[in-house]
Amino acid sequence: MSELVIETSGLRKQFRTRRGRHVVAVRDLDLAVPAGGVHGFLGPNGSGKTTTIRMLLGLARASGGEMRLFGQPVPRALPQVIGRIGAVVEQPKFVPTFTGRRNLELLARSIGVSQRSVEAAIAQVGLDGRERERFKGYSLGMKQRLAIAATLLKSPDLLILDEPTNGLDPAGIRDIRDMIRGLGESGVTVLLSSHILAEVQQVCESVSIIGEGRLLASGRVDALIGASTAAAVRVGLPDPARGARHLEAAGYAVRRDGAHLLVEGVDEPADLTRLLASHDLFVSELTPLRPDLEQVFLQLTKDTTLRARPEELVAGGAA
Repeated sequence: MSELVIETSGLRKQFRTRRGRHVVAVRDLDLAVPAGGVHGFLGPNGSGKTTTIRMLLGLARASGGEMRLFGQPVPRALPQVIGRIGAVVEQPKFVPTFTGRRNLELLARSIGVSQRSVEAAIAQVGLDGRERERFKGYSLGMKQRLAIAATLLKSPDLLILDEPTNGLDPAGIRDIRDMIRGLGESGVTVLLSSHILAEVQQVCESVSIIGEGRLLASGRVDALIGASTAAAVRVGLPDPARGARHLEAAGYAVRRDGAHLLVEGVDEPADLTRLLASHDLFVSELTPLRPDLEQVFLQLTKDTTLRARPEELVAGGAA
């Protein structure tokens, strides 16, 4: 079994709102992140992701439960392990009029690492050739790269990224995604917090899905997708309404998809063909849809209200 880099047991965080109401942002969360690769921390805005990360880093006090980083209890042993951790949770402060390189050089000097670490970090995040430009002229994507480079100066074993592609255009998202994948392949354990399912599926080997502060599922992405029972088939028919009535009468869950039907819970697509043909309905299209992380996520959260409550936002961060 792989060493667990991050482990929580019964982790809980409760806020008191300005009106005196108690709001639970993280509810008895059991989290296990193995060493190596990219682990997705997935949930909608308001689900408790940022609050959990802040507790792990000692930026917020837990109301209950236990946390371990590299097997050490935190926050008590955080001084012993913090040197192995890099995190981009909030936008770091750089000097706007300095170049990207100069900002990194000053930071490297302040934490006592060599200037060679600056060169390595610039190369890792792909800022070669742009590092001598002033920070104030950087695009949002380049600023995010520099922020990640700053965390890499001390060669961390664990890198925590909280919504690193927020606000980026498609090209920027792709570039950051490729960079994160490369960091995971280099041996760094990356905890990627995100609410974008497609991003997580393309980058992460394993994932923990939370909703309203609770763990809903955890494991390898391919295993979670393979375990999904929500197999669906797109069906084309000359009379979709009549076909839907017969399929629903046979116990299938059916919904319209434009001129087509989406039929869920199908073990054998050929059964649909036989059923519809028995009612003189002949299919023009029968396309099994490959399950993806979004389908798994929706199936897990269909009975859970996942909208952030105003009280949580007032309390300061159940994201």
